[in-house]
Amino acid sequence: MSHVTTQNAIVGEPEVVEDLVSAPAWLSLKAAVEEFRTFQAKDGSLPDEADHARARELVATITDDIRSLSDAFPHDSDYHVALAVDFARWVEGGFGVPDFLDSLEAFQPQKQRIDGLRHLVVFPMYTQNGSAERLVEAVLIEVIWPEFVAELEAGDYSNKLFVPIRFLDFTPGYDTNSAVLFPETVAMRSVPTFTWGAIFADREAARFRRVVRAAAEITKLELPADAARLLDDQHLTEETFVMWDLIHDRTHLRGDLPFDPFMIKQRMPFFLYSLEELRCDLTAYREAVRLEKAFDGLAEATPAQTQILDHARLVQYAVLFDRIFRFAISGSRVRNYDGLGGQLLFAWLHQHHVLHWTDTRLTIDWAEVPEVVIALGREIDDLYWHSIDRPKTAHWLAAYDLVASTLTPHPASAWAKRDLPLDGPPKGFTDAVLDDEFPLSMFYEALSKKMTDVIESTAGITG
Repeated sequence: MSHVTTQNAIVGEPEVVEDLVSAPAWLSLKAAVEEFRTFQAKDGSLPDEADHARARELVATITDDIRSLSDAFPHDSDYHVALAVDFARWVEGGFGVPDFLDSLEAFQPQKQRIDGLRHLVVFPMYTQNGSAERLVEAVLIEVIWPEFVAELEAGDYSNKLFVPIRFLDFTPGYDTNSAVLFPETVAMRSVPTFTWGAIFADREAARFRRVVRAAAEITKLELPADAARLLDDQHLTEETFVMWDLIHDRTHLRGDLPFDPFMIKQRMPFFLYSLEELRCDLTAYREAVRLEKAFDGLAEATPAQTQILDHARLVQYAVLFDRIFRFAISGSRVRNYDGLGGQLLFAWLHQHHVLHWTDTRLTIDWAEVPEVVIALGREIDDLYWHSIDRPKTAHWLAAYDLVASTLTPHPASAWAKRDLPLDGPPKGFTDAVLDDEFPLSMFYEALSKKMTDVIESTAGITG
């Protein structure tokens, strides 16, 4: 291939994308990675010594191909050099559990958030919503960083760790529902302070467009003009998701939090994760409403401010429709915390009389929606504010009551009956939660049957 050697040449030129994706070195790298993966155990090691000779050949191919491609990514040169060292150490150690900490620390995509900047990323890793095994993955990605997002991030929505990206090409771990590239998924000897997190906005946008189009047709929902724009324009929807994700991601560490809303490495009832994810989405919705009001009618708006106004309106539709149409009926019914959040938002809107399912047609009172959606966000914020003064299990019970005040629990629920080990450890509370503590409503059962094929078709989708 003809190598690309300047940063200007690798930003914003479609022919370079085609050159990379079809380059013999990339095709060779993909093939070698895919064969290598067949030898790996769940922890990433290669337990059968009979495979090691061929594995060494494949590693040589992988590292040679990375070197061949690396000229197209001068901003990642240190990372690619470190990759070769980590692969060599893995080979010399007899293909035990992989350790790619050094190369992970050399990869710092958050330092150059330039629209169109591309990266070649190779790691032994698991892919969230994809494979739970730490297999080698190779992925070509491109940063999405429009001017209006840069202005938001430089102002009230600072998020130095956030890296929105799109796929160019990938190995099998990403031919799934996985839409994130997170450093914590990489195989490594110790856990560093993570400095970035990447989200595939193109996959999120493409899934949204396909699912919402089908759901609107099935429910006979008449979409507002701006919402229809999202379904017709992949690029516009990608940028809308970037704005949403920017605000969502930073919200996890902001607000009156119950110390750490995720309680890392602690088992909790899954509905607590539902409320945390929903809290972040509703914060993005609320801020989109605030931005729309702030920039609407400006006499001398800059181009970036005009884009912020336009996308602020679109973020509101994206949050609402993705939550009630895709999240609620995607995945299994086993502790599906994102699904529960979608169910809760739908039922809240219905019970506050701004969403109607009448005469087998879905209608929404759009002018009334923002106030009702923001009110649900305030309920969760109030729960969090009170939690600071509550014992853990008392907070859990209050969170359950918030959800159960809108959604009907399973008739067999021990939580609903308060048949819990109130004098025992929190583990007993968690064990008592049913896998499907809040079953789908009849509306969602019917919708799910009609939408199953559409949702399944989005696995591996890109923009």
